[in-house]
Amino acid sequence: MSSHRGPLRKTSGNRLTAIMQVRNEAGRYLEQVLEELSELVDDIVIVDDGSTDNTAQLCLSFAKVKKLVTLQSSLFNREWELRQTLWELAVSTNPDWLLSVDADEFYEESAKREMRRLIDQDVYDWVSFRLFDFWGGTTHYREDEHWNIHTKHTRTLVRYLPNFHYFFPKMDHHVPRLPLSYSVLPGFLTELRVKHYGWAISPEELRRKYSRYLELDPEGRWGSLEQYESILDEQPHLVEWQEEH
Repeated sequence: MSSHRGPLRKTSGNRLTAIMQVRNEAGRYLEQVLEELSELVDDIVIVDDGSTDNTAQLCLSFAKVKKLVTLQSSLFNREWELRQTLWELAVSTNPDWLLSVDADEFYEESAKREMRRLIDQDVYDWVSFRLFDFWGGTTHYREDEHWNIHTKHTRTLVRYLPNFHYFFPKMDHHVPRLPLSYSVLPGFLTELRVKHYGWAISPEELRRKYSRYLELDPEGRWGSLEQYESILDEQPHLVEWQEEH
């Protein structure tokens, strides 16, 4: 490792780089996500997966977006390659910490307030949060046997260690958003929460999403066919969200 970087783990002055992969997100939540991220992070790195709308232009309208690469043909059917492409672009910026964010995810206010304290330390190299799948709108999240990711921890914030070996499993879909190799490094499990609005959509859009999942993964090789079917539940169990300030 080059000596000019200083210590491997810094307790102050860490830069926070958000990383995102996007595709045809204009007119959805992307603008709001980028506005919030711009107040939270130092840099934003984006891979545009062959959008056919003005997603790329929207991204570039934000000053914090330091790198954006648009793929000429989508890697949506080879998700591990898409994750790898974004990772390589991000680490080319020589980052300190990386925050993996989807184009429809929002960190709760309490999580945003803690972010700098979470990275300015030399004890652990990754941080996990509680991710909540909102359903049908932005007031309730879903909670049942197929929709319970919030009962587990999701790793979204990692320290970049230049000489560490990083790898993604070669899966077409449902690939972890950050390299699996982080699991051997010390981490911190928080109770801080992230709101995922990817399912906060109309019944028609839910039906389209269901059809797309079945088309991409007809045998349930990468995910659960039962979970795919549950997208069509007419009366899912929803819990009202209570914001913690």
